[in-house]
Amino acid sequence: MSAAERLPAEERDRRHARLRAAMAEARLDGLLAFAPAWRRENVRYLTGAVLRSAVAFAYLPADGEPAAFVAGPADAAAVRAVGAVDDVEVLESADMGALVARLRRDAPRGRIGVAHDELVPYAIGQRLRDALPDAELVSATGLMDRARLVKSDWEIAQIRHAATLCDLGWRAFLDAMAPGVAEFELVAEVEAALKAAGAEDNFMLIASGRDDVRGMTPPSARRLAPGDMVRTELTPQWRGYWAQICRSAVLGAGSPAQHDSWSIFEEAVASGLEAVRPGATAHDVAKAENDVFRRHGLGRYCSSEYTRVRGHGHGLHLDEFPVIEGAETVLERNVVLIVHPNTYTPIAGYHVLGDPVIVTADGYEPLLGTERGLAEVPA
Repeated sequence: MSAAERLPAEERDRRHARLRAAMAEARLDGLLAFAPAWRRENVRYLTGAVLRSAVAFAYLPADGEPAAFVAGPADAAAVRAVGAVDDVEVLESADMGALVARLRRDAPRGRIGVAHDELVPYAIGQRLRDALPDAELVSATGLMDRARLVKSDWEIAQIRHAATLCDLGWRAFLDAMAPGVAEFELVAEVEAALKAAGAEDNFMLIASGRDDVRGMTPPSARRLAPGDMVRTELTPQWRGYWAQICRSAVLGAGSPAQHDSWSIFEEAVASGLEAVRPGATAHDVAKAENDVFRRHGLGRYCSSEYTRVRGHGHGLHLDEFPVIEGAETVLERNVVLIVHPNTYTPIAGYHVLGDPVIVTADGYEPLLGTERGLAEVPA
């Protein structure tokens, strides 16, 4: 990791201040973030480091310096290189000795919040409870979600760069579309372009076909044919932060039904974006999107039978809090979210369309340079 990738001191201090304010409100003496292999955002928020092992913890006391507890020397070196946490211990065995010793020292009878406590393996959780019989361990998953919700200028700069990778990835997607190309070959071309541009990772779903397509999946061996609408959620990561673009393209000239479908989805995206402002709730945005489908007689396709959510937050997790569906989370300035009314309708099958935005003082700022038109790729 280069010096340029060190977490700025002011960013580290801002995070500590936000978390400690939330801890004080929740009457916590310490905050313990847990990271299994597939949910590392909370530990990365505290350490800034790219971690590779299956288990890691980061600990922030109400007073004093934070600490990290990782499963190997490579992760320890990664944490030290970022410079946000100086106290780094390698967990030598499953007894969690170094972590237990720190918690016993800081809060033997205190109240400790555990972020992602619901993901802590039973044996590890039991070891902590046995070692701290007089401490109270409570869930802090929601606390960290809310603390991470409003982004700093530094965080937004990382998301802006991830959004430029979205634009790049979509161009690579269109360039690779051709009759006979397999879905996995199309995705491979996008992955290569994004990794060459410095993306840490990319989460991507795809679906190709006509109006029989009901949803998106990992890439298959299905080969593209003229007339196919090819849908994707393309989500690159830059310095820990994700941004997503949702688009559909047609191989050849789009049919009237495909264009009709795009028009409704464009109206739904525009309506959802119009609802984005400080003081609005995440559910206000979802309702604005869903009302468009209801006006077109397609209200049943807003249900969980056909879709999942109408968007979500952006940050250190690819599907970040808040979910834009049923959530009364109040939006604030510098919240970053994507509005995407992705769903199946009988008009042209599953359709995806969506853009990430930053909540501003009086509305929103788009992050993408890619237009939302239905792309048509020569067949």
